[in-house]
Amino acid sequence: MQAVLFDLDGTLADTAPDLAVALNRLRAEAGLARLPLDSIRPKVSGGTPALLGLAFDRIDLQSEQFQRLRTRFLALYGERVAEQTHLFPGMEQVLSFVETAGLPWGVVTNKPGWLTHRLLDALDLSTRARCIVSGDTTTHRKPHPAPLLHAADLLSVKAAQCAFAGDARDDIVAGQKAGMKTLVARFGYIDPGEDTSAWGADGEAHAPADIVHWVRSWTV
Repeated sequence: MQAVLFDLDGTLADTAPDLAVALNRLRAEAGLARLPLDSIRPKVSGGTPALLGLAFDRIDLQSEQFQRLRTRFLALYGERVAEQTHLFPGMEQVLSFVETAGLPWGVVTNKPGWLTHRLLDALDLSTRARCIVSGDTTTHRKPHPAPLLHAADLLSVKAAQCAFAGDARDDIVAGQKAGMKTLVARFGYIDPGEDTSAWGADGEAHAPADIVHWVRSWTV
């Protein structure tokens, strides 16, 4: 193993609280009641379509209404992108272990680039991450393997020499298609009833510390 890649929302950082604030501000503008964080959290890894689908029942993803709401939601979120967001407990230790081991690490997310960089800047991670691949960096987004293959190219390593941790099926599918080792971040935004064993990943991390165990096993 020569490099480690992380999904952002629900794997590297707990972004749900700030996304929930933005979503509820959007609902308030439409005269709708506030949704509890517990109902929003499992939808975060599904991105804006999943969040707006929750907030505005049965919205047509191809409609002008969706595009208008998406633009407004991202603007609201961008205003307060890191007020309550933080690394998951133990993730700083994971990054320190990876760095001490001499392995480059990076972020591969479907989040728009301007939000990705604003968030990583706020978390003081932009200069530590050796590559940052956002949802608009390549032509395709996860579950397509292109973002992960691009990340490997940026790190000058082969895809087969990378491990990728994510908390959504699309993360695992993208990693498998790219030929990488894959790890499910069970501590992220996965619905408790989801059978992640069916995803076919190489391992599961029930806490960030488990990532250290897996990376160590792949590098010795």
